[in-house]
Amino acid sequence: MRPHALVPFLGAGLVVAALLATPLAQAQSAILEGERFHPEVGTRGMVATSHFLATEVAHEVLAAGGNAVDAAVTAGFALAVTQPRSGNIGGGGFMLISDEDSGEVIAIDYRETAPAAATETMFQDEQGNAVSEWSRFTHRAAGVPGTVAGLALALEEYGTLTLAEALAPAIRLAEEGFEIPPRFAEGVAQAGDRLTRWESTRAMFFKEDGSPYEVGETFRQPDLAATLTRIAEQGAREFYEGETAELIVAEMERHDGLITREDLAGYRPDIREPSHGNYRGHDVYAMSPPSSGGVHIVQMLNILEAYDIAGMGFGAADTMHLMAEAMKRAYADRSEYLGDTDFVEVPLEGLTSEGYADELRAGIALDRATPSAEIAPGNPLPYESSETTHFSIADGDGLAVSNTYTINFSYGSGIAVAGAGFLLNNEMDDFSAKPGVPNAYGLIGGEANKIEPGKRMLSSMTPTIVKRDGRNFLITGSPGGSRIITTTLQVLMNVIDHGMNIQSAVSAPRLHHQWLPDELRIEAGFSPDTLALLEARGHTISQEAAMGAAQSIVIEDGRFHGGADPRRSTSSAMGL
Repeated sequence: MRPHALVPFLGAGLVVAALLATPLAQAQSAILEGERFHPEVGTRGMVATSHFLATEVAHEVLAAGGNAVDAAVTAGFALAVTQPRSGNIGGGGFMLISDEDSGEVIAIDYRETAPAAATETMFQDEQGNAVSEWSRFTHRAAGVPGTVAGLALALEEYGTLTLAEALAPAIRLAEEGFEIPPRFAEGVAQAGDRLTRWESTRAMFFKEDGSPYEVGETFRQPDLAATLTRIAEQGAREFYEGETAELIVAEMERHDGLITREDLAGYRPDIREPSHGNYRGHDVYAMSPPSSGGVHIVQMLNILEAYDIAGMGFGAADTMHLMAEAMKRAYADRSEYLGDTDFVEVPLEGLTSEGYADELRAGIALDRATPSAEIAPGNPLPYESSETTHFSIADGDGLAVSNTYTINFSYGSGIAVAGAGFLLNNEMDDFSAKPGVPNAYGLIGGEANKIEPGKRMLSSMTPTIVKRDGRNFLITGSPGGSRIITTTLQVLMNVIDHGMNIQSAVSAPRLHHQWLPDELRIEAGFSPDTLALLEARGHTISQEAAMGAAQSIVIEDGRFHGGADPRRSTSSAMGL
């Protein structure tokens, strides 16, 4: 794959409204009518992110002749400024890049790693009990961050801008500030107890008198601006070996953290081969381990392909039942087999094989929900936060980017690096603190995901690119912790099986089952009669808050269609 030099883009689209006027409870009829949810349309490219300011600066990059990777890296750093609760330079993530010219799809793994001093039992007390507070809200909860190195690698290998050029909009936003939207103010208020626990975090998010910033006020981040400026001037290694690294280490030494100078200096992102499958004539590429997402997207699609999902219809009891049954079996396997393939053997070929899907499908009854207690991880031989951030970008020269990154919880560990202006992740909680004990998202992990020095913790992040007839077709992904995988699955099915436009596909009500706990989680918007039919089959229904935020793009008939997920009020898409 080679960097693209693009001809100037023609035209410009408008920001897609966040659709807040249409509650999700009204979504089903609106989707089936096909009238209320209209995607943004462009002829030369599309940007869809979770914050309109990031969308705008990425759009400007494309309009000036930059390619999709240039725009993605610019957006990634801008989100670190405008969405500090989830966008980040103190965490890590995954990026998929598809180049139609070469036919290549590559995966950049910039997931965090465990420090060298990490041990398998570091989050267990003297009695061997897992202590969740230690793995979530202490300095030891932080893995070695990968975002700066990962975005810099993507730009160096596949972009056309310099790192300083890509960082310039983020530096400006940090220095000059931006107007606080309601979601920002609400988030700080909700996390107030955690954000006021540490002096460095209080200084970042609150005024000098301790009061919070109000909606409409300007929020400036001078420490973060200084950090980003150092990186722009000295390169990505400044974060890992320069003054920023020293600030991180000093923060660790003050509070019994584990990350050392050697850990930071030794961090490197990896380029991996993505997981790949085929669904109804579409090539599906998604992130490979240490993400579990791509493997299980392919696994679930293999199970579901044998059924007439389109004929059953969106939101029908049969469709929802079969999706839940496929989800349960995939998540059961996740608990047993998935981990960092640099450390453990994962049966990738077996998990994604059609033969294994046939075996799993044989255990699915159409008229009865299989209790999770009756489902165990299979034998597929051969051998994630709700506040994650996803964005999708495509250009007119056949380059597409799907990127998901995170600091895990909303505001990560809640600990800001003093003097550096960014939050530390708490991704160590994504390891199995003790095999068989659920993490914060209720996900069970096994020996394959135990803590080991230098190891990448298992993730649910699932950046995904679907190709049709060799051309980029659908770019998607989502935040949502354990719901990331099922959210992404449903966007794919809504487009491919149900023929929805991309705005309808991301706005549609969602469901989720993760094997344990044994409940079918649903959003508002499904028919009560349908839910009664599912309960009669043995499903335990739990209506919960919104799941995911799948900023997505469909490219069809020479046009780019952008879908901004209404579950995040700041989401937007812009076409060119």
